[in-house]
Amino acid sequence: MQLLLDIAPPAPPTLDNFVAGRNAELLQTLGNILAGREQERFIYLWGGTGCGKSHLLQAAAEASAKKKLHTKFVACSGDTEFSANINADCVAVDDVDRLNPSAQIGLFNLYNRMRDEGHALLLVSGPTAPAQLKLREDLVTRLGWGLVYQVHELTDEEKALALKSHAASRGFDLPQEVGDYLLRHGQRDLPSLMATLDALDRYSLANQRQVTVPLLRELLQTTP
Repeated sequence: MQLLLDIAPPAPPTLDNFVAGRNAELLQTLGNILAGREQERFIYLWGGTGCGKSHLLQAAAEASAKKKLHTKFVACSGDTEFSANINADCVAVDDVDRLNPSAQIGLFNLYNRMRDEGHALLLVSGPTAPAQLKLREDLVTRLGWGLVYQVHELTDEEKALALKSHAASRGFDLPQEVGDYLLRHGQRDLPSLMATLDALDRYSLANQRQVTVPLLRELLQTTP
């Protein structure tokens, strides 16, 4: 769904704007590692579409870059290639399952070099736990050597609370029936839900009308 209301781009992913839900331990661990309070150098995150693993990798890469560390973020595709000679303090590899055989060898060699040198941080994401990945066996083994976390998608109740909190930060109260309707009829991932809520707020102000289900329905009907 693409709202035709000049939706502002979502805020860049950060650890602060990640809604933790059942991922509080993971979020704290990432923050500790990036702050230098924990020494783990290899992290693998897995979960289904929309669970937030890409958000966390982008947030970690951004936090690393803000500390003036050399950072590389790789959104994997079938055309991605890896060099074992990548010189970076933090490497984030999103959707590792999309790598072609050549790139898998490159990532395997990069992992080994980073492990030997002992200082850089490697974060990798995929759709399943390492053992279920359809990748080279030696790469799968490496990915399971560090910390492995499942990223749990928010429940509808957690999404509803996040929407209500976001609405409050924009200065309005989100009626429960409006949040429920949005969860039933909007896109399911939290960034899309937030963007729709932002558009609803602007639509309400522009039309000088209260935020209600009829107003939300009217807004959604302006989309193709």
